[in-house]
Amino acid sequence: MDQRVERIAERVVRDGVAPCCAAACAARDGSRRWRRAVGGATGVLFDLASVTKPMTALAVARSGMDRRAPLGDWVEEARGTPSESVPRELFLAHRAGLDAHRTLYAPLLEGKEVDVRAAIREAAGARRQEAVGDPPPEGFAPLYSDLGYVLVGVALARAVGVRDAGEAIGRLVVEPLGLATSLGTVRELAERGVCGPFAPTETVRWRGGPIVGAVHDENAWALTGAGGSGHAGIFGTVGAVLDFGCSVLDLLEARADLGWLIRERSGGTLRAGFDGKSAEGSSAGTKFGPRSFGHLGFTGTSLWIDPDAEIVAVLLTNRVCPTRENTAIREARPGVHDALWERGREMASGRA
Repeated sequence: MDQRVERIAERVVRDGVAPCCAAACAARDGSRRWRRAVGGATGVLFDLASVTKPMTALAVARSGMDRRAPLGDWVEEARGTPSESVPRELFLAHRAGLDAHRTLYAPLLEGKEVDVRAAIREAAGARRQEAVGDPPPEGFAPLYSDLGYVLVGVALARAVGVRDAGEAIGRLVVEPLGLATSLGTVRELAERGVCGPFAPTETVRWRGGPIVGAVHDENAWALTGAGGSGHAGIFGTVGAVLDFGCSVLDLLEARADLGWLIRERSGGTLRAGFDGKSAEGSSAGTKFGPRSFGHLGFTGTSLWIDPDAEIVAVLLTNRVCPTRENTAIREARPGVHDALWERGREMASGRA
C-alpha cells in the first residue's frame, strides 16, 4: 500500500463517489524500471466495463487477424448487411457508421431468451442514416458505439477458435502477462479457482436485485453471460489493470506494427481501442500530456497512459452501486487522475 494513493482512494469513497474504490499509478524511474503505487480495495475484482475495449483491440492486434479485412470474412451474420465489407479496424475506431447502441437484450425484459445470432445481425445492420455506402479509408464520422466491439469480438473469438471475446482476451492478453488469477471474465476466473471478492454494481429489479459477480452491461450479459463480449465483460483488480497499462506502453515501444492502435485519427479523439485526451475538459485531468491515451468504463473505471512522462494511472470504482444515477464520478475523475500523475512523477524522480 502507498499512503498517498490510499488517501486518494479513501477520499473517493468518503465523498460519495462510490462505495468501493481502488487506485494505482506506475512510472518509470531513471533505470527504466516500473515503480508502482496502489491503494484502496486492492484485492477486489471490479467490473471494468468499457476498459475491456483496449484489451479487445490488443487481442485483435496479437491474434494475427488482418485488421483491414472485412467483417463478413468471420461474421456470417453480417453478410448482407451494411457492415459486411467494412474493415475491422474501423469498428475498433468507432468509424464504421454504426448507431451508438441497440437494446440487444430486449427479449430478456419479457422473460424470453435472446437469439444471439439474430442479435449479432441486428448489430451489424445498425448503420446510421447519414453513413451511406462504403466508408472512406478513414471511415465515417466517429460515433462512440459498443456495437462495433460486439461485432469485432465475435470475429476475434471465431478466428481464435474460442467461446467468446472474453476467452480470446484471456488467451492473447491476460495469460501472456501472467494475470490469469486477477484479470478475466467471471467464467475464466472461476475456472482458475477465483470466485471473488467482486465489487457490487447496480441494483436492477429485472435482473433479480443487486448485481455481484456478473457483468453489469446488459448486452454483454445477454450475449455472453459469464463470459465476455468485445465491449464489456472483463473483471480485474487494480494491480492487474495497472500491469496491463504498463505492458501496453512497453509493447507499443517495442513493436512499431502496433502503432495503429493509438495513432490520432480525423474527426475526434477516438482511436482504435483507446481514446485520446481532449484539449479541454478531459476526464484525464490537467497533468496528463496531450499525447496521452486511455479509456473510461461506465461502472466507474478508468485507465490513462502518458507516453511522454511514462506514467500510468488506474482508478477503479463501482460508482453505479446501487444506481447509475450517481454521476459524482464525472467531477471526481480529473482531480484523481491529476493526483495519481503527480504521485507517478514523484516516483519517477526517486522521491518515494
